[in-house]
Amino acid sequence: MSETGTDVTATGTSRLLPGGIATAVGSWPGTDPREAAAIIAGELPDLAHLVELPERGVGADMLGRVSALLVDMRFDTSARGYRLAPRPGSVSRRARDLLRADLDALEEVWETTGSAGTGRVVKVQVAGPLTLAAQVELPGGHRILTDSGAVRDLSESLAEGLRTHVAEVRKRLGADVVVQLDEPSLTDVLNGSLRGVSVLNTVRAVPEPEALAVLDAVIAAQSAPVLVHSCASPPAIGFLRGSAAAAIGFDITAIATRDLDRIGETLDAGKQLVLGLVPTTAPAIPPTWRDIAEPAVRLIDRLGFARGTLSTQILVSPACGLGAASASWARRALHLANDVARAFADDPDSLSFDDRDQRQRERAEALEEHADDYRNSGRRDDA
Repeated sequence: MSETGTDVTATGTSRLLPGGIATAVGSWPGTDPREAAAIIAGELPDLAHLVELPERGVGADMLGRVSALLVDMRFDTSARGYRLAPRPGSVSRRARDLLRADLDALEEVWETTGSAGTGRVVKVQVAGPLTLAAQVELPGGHRILTDSGAVRDLSESLAEGLRTHVAEVRKRLGADVVVQLDEPSLTDVLNGSLRGVSVLNTVRAVPEPEALAVLDAVIAAQSAPVLVHSCASPPAIGFLRGSAAAAIGFDITAIATRDLDRIGETLDAGKQLVLGLVPTTAPAIPPTWRDIAEPAVRLIDRLGFARGTLSTQILVSPACGLGAASASWARRALHLANDVARAFADDPDSLSFDDRDQRQRERAEALEEHADDYRNSGRRDDA
């Protein structure tokens, strides 16, 4: 039990991050925080989240938002993205204003829907310390990752600021909170595949024990269960299995045969998996919920786990953020995730994928039901 009264033990994790539910990764199309909050709260009853709306520009994306949370540190923009700034400026002020607007919008929706004090859970997302160190620059232009002291300062600032943010969200919404650390650069950090400012300035691979210490320091400082999500290909599943994270999320299309043992070990270790099953943009052929569910079911079967694992340790999400999706596909993606999660929770043993006639009928129905959505999605995605 944390100092704030939130249960971050295995029992608490299973209550706040149960299997057989749907969620989303974080980003969402559009620029209207109230509209986005209303959609997310309505479509994701089991694990809604505080959305990111990157279309609003500087300070609204995954990296820029962190400037609103850091303690005694802040960002400015550079030719390549963000860098540490010596004093507060327009970027940090804008990030704080945007985050405040997002939280105000979610609080309003929470109150109007009667969700406050009901036990609903909300997820907050933030770029993880390793991705921040990889993608944000020092004032001189080098990546923070090249300076171990700066990495330590950044992770400590993030840990403190995130802890304060969680406490505010919990208080304002009257909700339990789950934290998501986004680590899309994790594989590059571990492999040493990041580019320096020139061919003569290389960025070393960070040894796993060193990287794990940085990540776990942020996780341990939180009063809520932590999910670490990575859209990297391949995801560093073995590394994350050894972390203090309660759950791991990744794009299921990014894994290969070599990852299977690590996934099985992660489930054996009692961690939850958030499987990114739903495409982030509309496929050419409208998928049915059964199409989306099949890779997860076959994965569990291949690993030799009971189908019941789908209802106890597997959560369903889009493969990554939906910020680049059309509005119609983003909503359809949440519907599909909910349908799959419901099938996993209700009767996973009955799921079958061998009836071709049934699959064809379902695909025809999906195409007819969502034809307008797909036409709209195509126009948006081709733009």
